[in-house]
Parts: sequence; C-alpha cells; structure tokens
Amino acid sequence: MVGRFQPFHLGHMSALRFALGTADRLWIGIGSSNRPPEAANPFTAAERREMILSSVDAGTAARIAIYDIPDVENHIRWLDLIDEIVPPFGVIFTNDRLTERLYSEKRKRRAVRAVRIPFLNRDELSGTRIRNMIGGGASPSDWQRLVPSGTRDVLRRCDAASRLADL
Repeated sequence: MVGRFQPFHLGHMSALRFALGTADRLWIGIGSSNRPPEAANPFTAAERREMILSSVDAGTAARIAIYDIPDVENHIRWLDLIDEIVPPFGVIFTNDRLTERLYSEKRKRRAVRAVRIPFLNRDELSGTRIRNMIGGGASPSDWQRLVPSGTRDVLRRCDAASRLADL
C-alpha cells in the first residue's frame, strides 16, 4: 500500500486496517519520499514514518514494514522502482486506476492482484483538507479529530501549523 500520508489520518488508518484484514503482513510505501518541503508535501519521510508507527499498536507494528518510495516522474519506472525496493508481494492495495491496471497486467513482472481500498469519509478525511485546516489557522480541535493520536503528537512536535503557514 503506497501513499503520501501528508499527514497520516484516520482514512489512512482505516485503509491500513482493511489491508491487514486481508494480508498477514503489509508493506507500506511512503510515496514522494524524496520531495523537498512544499505545501502539498510538507512532512519528511521520517516524520510520516513516525506518524504511522506512533499511531498503531505493537501488534500492528509487528505486521507492517515501511519503505521510502521516491518520485521519478514516470509511472512505469515508479512501479519498477517499487518492485526493486519492496520485497515480493502478491496484492497491491490502491485506488489509483493506472497503478491498478499496470500491476494487473502481466509485464516483465508477475501479475499482482490489485485491491481497491474503501474510502472512509473521503470528503472530510483528505490530506489536502487537513493540511489546509492546520496551516490556515483552524482550531486544533477541528483537525485533531481527523488524525490518530500518534500523528497528532508528531504534528505538534514538528510545529506543523507554522510550517504549513510558511509553505
């Protein structure tokens, strides 16, 4: 399961639980791991890894492994890079139609079954919306209810409100 997790929110947590309901182990790819800070990607890969790991219990943490997935501006090359970085897998959890199609087709790799992830409150649980709330000066109580407590702690420690306002 690859995502930007900017920030890791309750929708991502729901997707993680969904995936773990189907698989014994889950490889999580932190997308855009090589991007410099910008409004759409304000948190480092290390911060996003910390958001995820501090938001799950020890049993869940033992069932996941997290990998940094850099952007390469070419979707096919990006999928090849995922295959180079991440151990072999038979299922990819995605809602991206191109990723789903390319992984489902037999290319030089074996075919991988693509599984769509049910969205949880997509209108409310959007990284863009949450970033805009944090950076736009919304009351912390307005956005904190949209992220797990571990993410909330990371966002406080890195002073996300100031960072997002600056970006």
